[in-house]
Amino acid sequence: MKNKYIPLSKPFFGKEEKAAVAKAMDSGWVTLGPKTFEFEESFKKYVAAKYAVGVSSATAGLHLAMIVANIKKGDEIIAPTFTFAATINPALHLGAKPVLVDIKKDTFNIDTDLIEKKITKKTRAIVPVHYAGQTVNMDQVMSLARKYKLLVIEDAAHALGSKYKNKSAGSIGDMTVFSFHPIKNITTGDGGMVTTNNKSFDELMRLYRLHGMNKEAWKRLSKTGNWYYEITVPGYKYNMTDIAASIGIEQLKKLKIFNKKRKVLKDLYSKEFKEIPEITVPFVHKDSEHAWNLYSILLDIESLKISRNDFIEELKKYNIGSSVYFMPLHLHPYYKKILGYKKGDFPNAEWVYERILSIPLYPAMSTSDVLYVARTIKSIIKKYKKN
Repeated sequence: MKNKYIPLSKPFFGKEEKAAVAKAMDSGWVTLGPKTFEFEESFKKYVAAKYAVGVSSATAGLHLAMIVANIKKGDEIIAPTFTFAATINPALHLGAKPVLVDIKKDTFNIDTDLIEKKITKKTRAIVPVHYAGQTVNMDQVMSLARKYKLLVIEDAAHALGSKYKNKSAGSIGDMTVFSFHPIKNITTGDGGMVTTNNKSFDELMRLYRLHGMNKEAWKRLSKTGNWYYEITVPGYKYNMTDIAASIGIEQLKKLKIFNKKRKVLKDLYSKEFKEIPEITVPFVHKDSEHAWNLYSILLDIESLKISRNDFIEELKKYNIGSSVYFMPLHLHPYYKKILGYKKGDFPNAEWVYERILSIPLYPAMSTSDVLYVARTIKSIIKKYKKN
């Protein structure tokens, strides 16, 4: 057994990030300011979008995107049930109703063949989620959106560096939201980014992210600035800080290296699990360039004398972290109550949920770490395999 604990994920910071934070602190300006704008410029170029808006979290970004999409009380959005609460909570805050859709068993992404039947006169947006970094069938999503005059707000929290048919996530939908939470492909400690090719959306999100003020503080309070500002919309405190942006600038420079390492490690996992019938390794669709934010396997629980939850507890005994991404939304008590869903409504998501297991994957992992995790999983399977 390894003496050190191998977590599900772990951010990597080098001397560059530490120096950048120190420089921001020494500048005397640490909140929304020039470093945030520098990060936005670098980010929009990376994903090939016209505009990028730095925010305090991806959840805040989704909220802003839905606000500027004019989603309001009585409207509906369409989203997969197999996602995190943040995907639909902003719609609920606006008084809209999330309409959930089942997933495909192979990609764990929304089943795009099921979307059209969920569209009503109240539908305003489709919110596809790129699970683990694998892109949704965006041709089909965009086609439906244009046919019914809907907006597409991509939840790309897992998908920085992902591509669909050689188009970067962040350049396809009307708006795309990214996360910089510590488990993601790059981190700013926490934070997010919204990209768009729509100038009006960009301008409105900038207003709403900072109280509705028509002039940011760093422009007002600098030596050449003017104190005067006006509130033009009832905004929020959703801005990114320059400390976070300073980290993000340096992390973004390393993203290609980080994602390349993730791919090397996932290939090693898949090789180790190749001859293990009790494990299904992640499927990659031919149209998707996967960012590998997560490495999620499926356990053949029918052939084991142990549940997935007990499997997680077994891994802990060997100092290995793991988790479940995700418990389908319709199984949570709150959403069952307010949306009226019940167990059995989305069979594919439920089938995947009972079997899915996300195991450690992050750039700082060593080859020996991956081999230890893989071989431990194989030993647990051997121990609990039905005769």
